[in-house]
Amino acid sequence: MSSSYLDYANTDRAAHIWRYTPWKKVHPTGSINDIPQSESPEITISLVDGTSVPKGIAIRHATDSDIERLGHELDFDDGTAAPKFIAALAQNTMILKIDNNIRVETPLIVKISTSGDICALRLLIDIGRHVEAEIITVIEGNANWTGILREGKYGPNAIINDVVTQITGNRLVRCDSLSLGRDAQVKAGTVNASSSQAKIDIRHWLNEPGSSLKVNGSILSSNKNHLDSHIEITHTGKQTYSRLEWHSACGGKSNTTGTGMLRIDAGAKGADAGQLFHNLLLSERAKANSIPELEVLESEVVGCGHGTANGPIDEQQLFYLSTRGFDEEQARAALIAAFLNTPLSDMGSQQLHTWLIQRIEKHLNLI
Repeated sequence: MSSSYLDYANTDRAAHIWRYTPWKKVHPTGSINDIPQSESPEITISLVDGTSVPKGIAIRHATDSDIERLGHELDFDDGTAAPKFIAALAQNTMILKIDNNIRVETPLIVKISTSGDICALRLLIDIGRHVEAEIITVIEGNANWTGILREGKYGPNAIINDVVTQITGNRLVRCDSLSLGRDAQVKAGTVNASSSQAKIDIRHWLNEPGSSLKVNGSILSSNKNHLDSHIEITHTGKQTYSRLEWHSACGGKSNTTGTGMLRIDAGAKGADAGQLFHNLLLSERAKANSIPELEVLESEVVGCGHGTANGPIDEQQLFYLSTRGFDEEQARAALIAAFLNTPLSDMGSQQLHTWLIQRIEKHLNLI
């Protein structure tokens, strides 16, 4: 695996994926040919109330057969260096498996607790057919640099809300490569309110007919944080649907980047895709970049669109709240919370939404 990474270690700075955050800056040592020693994080699973998960749901060490069945080729085009590096770095490969026909009404919490200097995990996702579940993955701990690679599939007719929350305050690299089965319905969420530096590369593959995907991001940056997210959705199957909505609130001297690629391959008839990036600038020194892209190789599509918007807090909204008894700080916090809540509210159930809101609110005073 290390030799495979080294084939991709020299990246193209001109590519969008590395334009704002070069691989040398992302790499834990800055020496791109170096594959340092890493520690494995502790990973646990429970229900959101802390009780044990029902039978048919488990996290365990992956077998060679699991890796062969669920592992992806990790061909991320210009971005291949990152997932190949994490795969080479990780000491262990774990698997989250939910058996066919499992229905869980209470959200699941997958807790990844990092420690040490460099920490890495490869996690396979194996969601069976007709599964209904909400999964909140919490990346936490004090490792100086964390790499998380998630690969796998959501089974046919599965209905899944899959949210990843990043509450580690240090450097994070996360790569996802996940495919949707026939008629699967997936809501994929990302919440980040504390990483000092994060490089996120999310790839979803809609290879089967009737699959539906909503990707939502709620990003809060402050101080000198540098947060860079790339989301790519590829439609290959017929009658597939995707929406991407990414909100970033940027304060202090922080810098956020969001790039998206919606790709509709030839033969993906009836595909419907759209993406929208919103950036809320909370200080004059904060910066935000958004690059939505489309690649459409099929003429018979329902729709395909993209957009982006940047701007400060609306002064008229601040004034309106002041007439309703809010002081300036309260009004500002309320508007930021409302902005971040738009994608949060579409990530899952009310129980999941309440859990997420409680985790975001305590970070608002940082900006």
